[in-house]
Amino acid sequence: MSTIEIKEELYKYIEIGDKQFIDKLYQTAKSYMEQKRLDRMIAEGEEDIKAGRTYSLKEAKKIIDNWELK
Repeated sequence: MSTIEIKEELYKYIEIGDKQFIDKLYQTAKSYMEQKRLDRMIAEGEEDIKAGRTYSLKEAKKIIDNWELK
């Protein structure tokens, strides 16, 4: 099934779905998108580590202390 066909079928389900169905579909989609965002953040962090873009514990504590001042 192509992406377009899946979207069309989902639209049909949304049109006929009751509140419980819509709520479940929404929560599933929202959770999926949040996980994708977190996966991207993790991948970026791993790239930073490989590239040597890291902080020592002392540097990290200083950064955190500056967050608290703002």
